[in-house]
Amino acid sequence: MINDIWELTDMHKLSYTLAITTLALLLTAGAWAADSEPGPRIIVSGQGSAQLAPDMALLQLTVTREAETARAALDANSAAMAEVIDALRGQGIAERDIQTSQFSIQPRYVYPKPRTNGETEAPRIVGYTVRNGLGVRVRDLAKLGAIIDRSVSLGVNEGGSISFTNDDPAAALAQARAAAVEDAAARAKTLAAAAGVRLGKVLEITEQSYNPAPVPMLRSKVMMADAAESVPVAAGENSYEIGVTLTYAIEQ
Repeated sequence: MINDIWELTDMHKLSYTLAITTLALLLTAGAWAADSEPGPRIIVSGQGSAQLAPDMALLQLTVTREAETARAALDANSAAMAEVIDALRGQGIAERDIQTSQFSIQPRYVYPKPRTNGETEAPRIVGYTVRNGLGVRVRDLAKLGAIIDRSVSLGVNEGGSISFTNDDPAAALAQARAAAVEDAAARAKTLAAAAGVRLGKVLEITEQSYNPAPVPMLRSKVMMADAAESVPVAAGENSYEIGVTLTYAIEQ
């Protein structure tokens, strides 16, 4: 009998302990849920930009040659491209700044007209076209026009697209970021004043958009024509833009 009472008492102790533990867990979960609920906040976006004169040009040059056989077209193309590359080296372009960007050998077809009886002949290969493209970084912009002119004289007859960039735009990007944050902060202050509330601490900063590529300031194509003087080019300015989002708490 005494053992039975002792066992019952132990069961009561265990039930009591479990009940207390469960209650503590529920209270902790409720407090955590209350803390995790987002308080009132203001979310704003800002934009910033910085302009920087380019110090490097990316030039795309292509040599195209046609012949009756693929071998003849390839030989003619390779000879012209070799002269172009030698001329680039002579202008001080480093090996790391010269890169083949595309190469293709394509057959050229003729499509005979349908015969009077309605039959059609299969297209025939009448020759081949070989294209060899070259991507060139020109770090001395003063030489850009002369490089284009010389390349055309030596056999470049397609392409000629140019984009201007900067070797190290870090300072411009930092300036654009600072301007974007300043813009967003000003918007938040205006909104808070209009709503009659006070801004609290910054809860989150997000870089909403980042545009590392500069805006080209030159026409996309350069006229491929013989010229007595260097091809005129205008570099203009590059614009780097940054967008940010700031999240502020609203003081209660």
